[in-house]
Amino acid sequence: MDIECDVVVIGGGPTGLFATYYAGFRGLRVCLVDSLPELGGQITAMYPEKAILDVAGFPTVKGRELVAGLVEQAASAAPTYLLGRTALQLESDENGATLRLDDGTVVRAGAVLITAGIGKFSPRPLPAAEGWVGRGVEFFVPDFTPYHDQDVLIVGGGDSAFDWAQHLEPLARSVTLVHRREAFRAHERTVQAVRDSSVRIITKAQVTAMLGDGVVEQAEVTVDGAEPQLLPVQRVVAALGFVADLGAMKEWGLELDKRHVVVDSSMRTNLPRVFAAGDITEYAGKVRLIAVGFGEAATAVNNAAVVIDPTAHVFPGHSSEG
Repeated sequence: MDIECDVVVIGGGPTGLFATYYAGFRGLRVCLVDSLPELGGQITAMYPEKAILDVAGFPTVKGRELVAGLVEQAASAAPTYLLGRTALQLESDENGATLRLDDGTVVRAGAVLITAGIGKFSPRPLPAAEGWVGRGVEFFVPDFTPYHDQDVLIVGGGDSAFDWAQHLEPLARSVTLVHRREAFRAHERTVQAVRDSSVRIITKAQVTAMLGDGVVEQAEVTVDGAEPQLLPVQRVVAALGFVADLGAMKEWGLELDKRHVVVDSSMRTNLPRVFAAGDITEYAGKVRLIAVGFGEAATAVNNAAVVIDPTAHVFPGHSSEG
């Protein structure tokens, strides 16, 4: 199947959804490709119930609510969504771009905008949890309901671990956070909020075993220099971070800085007619926030519009004008 559009967006997270809306605002036909079956990227997959605090105009907004608003906004562009499909090959020159998907679909576009976040992501394993995933052990928390009145163990010391601890503490019977070091990578304010709560924090420790009859009932925690202790646990969240992989994008000829795509101030990559925005990009002074991705998406689309139609202007005017 062949599909034609003006802009093809690769990545259905917040940046990709806002880029889709903005392409429609510029009068461009837009397609959006994502390997996940649902829109929203990491937010939908990992933390739809999490409160997001750094989006302009929202003192606090749940992930699923933010995604719902972005999807509603993007609908004004009448986009073609190609979900559950992975982009395999990209060819581009001064005349246009061709994107080939894993189901045989070929998308021909005037420009490509890569908003793929961290690329394909997979959770870092917790060795003691091998064989227990889905039987009380999870890597993220898409729904708080199963955690009500449960003894919850969270493993990790980053933002996700402390976010889950903060959100689950009012719902669970007990929450214990275990980290292998005394220092944490999480935001200081969140760490202090968890310290001030009823969450039990055990540092310089590791989860060394899971016990139970079919489902997790106990976790063995070993603190450096001490005998293992058994904790009553029905739910375990292994918040150890994720391994990111750019997948096929590594073969497209993009200039990369480790796992990020290098762009200039107009969000252009080194490939003709190919732009990028959001967490996947790299440039001097880059800050990885959803709010930054929104601005980069608008910058990328406005500059792509001129590449597609040289008579167009980079700045189309404000949406409030007219």
